[in-house]
Amino acid sequence: MALNKKGSRRITVDGIEYRWRIRRKPSYMQGLCWTPMTYAVEAASGSQPGTTLIVTSGQAHPSNWVGVESEPMRPAHVAAGVRAGRDQGWDPTRAGSPFQLDRSAGFIAQP
Repeated sequence: MALNKKGSRRITVDGIEYRWRIRRKPSYMQGLCWTPMTYAVEAASGSQPGTTLIVTSGQAHPSNWVGVESEPMRPAHVAAGVRAGRDQGWDPTRAGSPFQLDRSAGFIAQP
């Protein structure tokens, strides 16, 4: 699965270039703040798409429907997610199904 280049941002982590993207519209569960926001990361170079890293953050989607405050997703958060994913076995050059990384500890679902 390859990320759409439109709407994605580039980031360099430890000398390797990646693209990352947050879904523009929240899913139904994210819109109601029942689940936290997710973002996707993949290696920016290479002719073949590798495994995508799906990171579940610990904050609400900024476009949620219930008005819960959300901090912006900063490149430092994304870089930390990339490093954590690599530490847990994510290989962005290998083909395969998306690698799930849950960093949502402390997320409190809204009623």
